[in-house]
Order: sequence, then structure tokens, then C-alpha cells
Amino acid sequence: MSSAPLPSRIGPYLVERRLGAGGMGEVYLAYSVAGEPVAVKVIRPDRTDPHTRARFEREAAIARTISGTGRVARFIEADPFAEQPWLAMDYVPGCPLSDVVRGQGPLSAPLVASLGALLAEGLAAVHAAELVHRDLKAQNVILSDFGPVIIDFGLGAFVGGSKGTLTQAGAVIGTVRCMPPEQALGETDVTQAADVYGLGTVLLYAATEHYPYDGARWEAVAAQVVNPDVGPDLSGLPGELVPVVTAMLAHKAEDRPSLEEVTRQCADLMRRLGTSPARARRALIQETTAKGRSAMVLPQPDGPMLDRLDSLEKLLREESAFPVGNVPVPAPGGEDGPDSQAGSDIASPLPPASVQVPEPARASGSPAVPAPQRGRPPASRRVAEELRERYAVGPALAWSKR
Repeated sequence: MSSAPLPSRIGPYLVERRLGAGGMGEVYLAYSVAGEPVAVKVIRPDRTDPHTRARFEREAAIARTISGTGRVARFIEADPFAEQPWLAMDYVPGCPLSDVVRGQGPLSAPLVASLGALLAEGLAAVHAAELVHRDLKAQNVILSDFGPVIIDFGLGAFVGGSKGTLTQAGAVIGTVRCMPPEQALGETDVTQAADVYGLGTVLLYAATEHYPYDGARWEAVAAQVVNPDVGPDLSGLPGELVPVVTAMLAHKAEDRPSLEEVTRQCADLMRRLGTSPARARRALIQETTAKGRSAMVLPQPDGPMLDRLDSLEKLLREESAFPVGNVPVPAPGGEDGPDSQAGSDIASPLPPASVQVPEPARASGSPAVPAPQRGRPPASRRVAEELRERYAVGPALAWSKR
């Protein structure tokens, strides 16, 4: 876990605690002004550059269109041009699949098949929005009262590259034990088949408590992943699951089944095992949430956090009442009109220096709402305008908080 200081505020959200950290950034439990819990993911400064910021902006806009499933944590909003880019997703109460398997042991074949069918339906909605998750693993699947939900959709899909690659020229996103060969080789334009492979590693872990490849160092694991002569470790996998998981872990992307085929194969398997998809889903929820019931409750802001939220609500009102400069945000099509985004800034403007924001009461160690300072426009707007000018980003990439 990172030892970095806990930020007080990220965008319009107040931070309560750190949920986790990884190679791409950190995730925090935070609250909206209305007290709604959200998961806010902040990308590490050394994981961003002008190209990935522009890509982040484009794909964040697309992410808003994901619909048709409750299997993916809902995208709320993002600021790709903040000094430290962030995105906010629904907070999903529950336990990671990895924790459930470690605590209760591998799942039975019918439950693994149910998991596969449900997650395949969720990924289909992601792919319909022309996005790829890129980092499917047991830690990124939350088992909730509603069933499995895919989280951490965002950092992997929105950021185009990271370190820890096989080659410095490559761009590897994800966890090496769970990524397909083409991703481990640094190919940046991976297809939807990469998520099929990732889902296969999740199902293998759910059934066996291990991934297809392992080693003492990531380089050793990656060497196995990219070697077509080294097959995945399927030890302990029930025979009924071997055909579907083997196909999903095919070395070549074109040899893997589609998500629709995965759903159908898993449904057929459940019936052969004497159950139906609906009954297997109910059993999956019952068997994986019974021991983690306390984790299924949405967090609520306590008294000190409520005081901080009251101050934030006042602060945001004052910020919105004090425009900074006359920097228009281009409207779609390049002209101001009824649908123009002019005046809908990338980040909230700053209030005058004379505004005094009282420090809210808070528990010991809880950060206060920082009072903004006058003298320069919001960082996200400054960065955005600079990057758009430098890279001639078209008006279609204009970002506003609708």
C-alpha cells in the first residue's frame, strides 16, 4: 500500500480513504457533495503524457455510452487534463473474487460457468462502446449481492502505455499473469480478444486458485506467456471446464471464441451439470457473499465527513459563481450555438481570494477541504488548452462536465 499523503479532494469529490494502489495509479473511496460514495482513480504522474491525455479524453467520453448491463461499474466522470488525471466510477460494495477464492477455496464448475456467462455479458457492453478493459483479473471482479461486477474499468482502457514492459518501445497495460501474448509483446492496439483471454484467466483462477502462468519475476512469467510452445497450466481445472477455458486462452487472438460463444458455451455447460443459468447465478451469489456480508453495505459518510461535504458544497457554489478568463470550450462542429459547450469549463473556476472558506470540523488526521487560491486558471484548463494547441486536437475531443 502506498505511503503517499492522502489527498483531501479530487475534482469535486472529498476523499475518505485509500482503497488500493497499483502500477498505474491509486484508487480512493470518496464522496460527492450529496454524500454518494464513489471510487476515484488517480493516474500516476509518470504514467501520463500528452498523447495519453488526449486518448483518455476521447475514451472517457465514449465510456459514458456503456449501457445494457449492470456487470461493469458505472463510469461517472473524469478530468483527463487535470495535473494528475482522474476518473470516478461507482463504488461497488462486495469482495474481490481473489479474496473469496483464497478464503473459501475454488468455486465449483457450475458456479464458474455462471461467472463466465455473467462476465461475458458485461464485457460485451464494454466492447459495444469500442473499448477494451485490458486488465481483467480476479482482483478486478467484485462479488456483490447482484452477482459479479467488473471494476477498474478505466485506467487500463484509458491510458495508452506504462512501464514494466518487455521492451521500452512497447506499451503494456495490465497484469502479466493475466494478459494475452499480444499484450505482453507490447502491442498497443489490442482487440476484444484480449479481454476474452483475460476472462479465461479469471475463470481458471476461480476454479483452481492459480493463473495460467507463474514465476518468481514478471519477466519470467512474460517469457512463458509469449512463447507459443509453453501451454497454460490447467492443473486442477475440472474436466467440464477444460474445453471452454482452453479456447479462451488460445495463443493467437483469432483462435479465441467471441464473448457470445463464451456465454453460450457456459450456459450449455450449466445445463449439462444439472442446473440453469438463472439458478446457477442465484447459487453463485449465495455461496460467495454469505461470509462477506458486512462488505456488501455501501459506506456512509460519518459526522466529520458530513461537515467537510457541507463546506465543499459551499465552496463549489462560490467557484461556479466566479468565472475565470474567457477561454471557450469548442462545441461539436466547431461553432458556438445552442449546443455549444462554451462556458462549461473543463474544471470549476476559482473564487476570489477574499472568499473565506471555514475549515470544517473533522476527525484527527482527516484532511480539510483545501481553500482554492486566486491567480491562475484551473490546472486542467491550462493543460488542456496547451495540449490542444500543441497537438491540434480537434473540437470533437472537447470535454465538458455535463
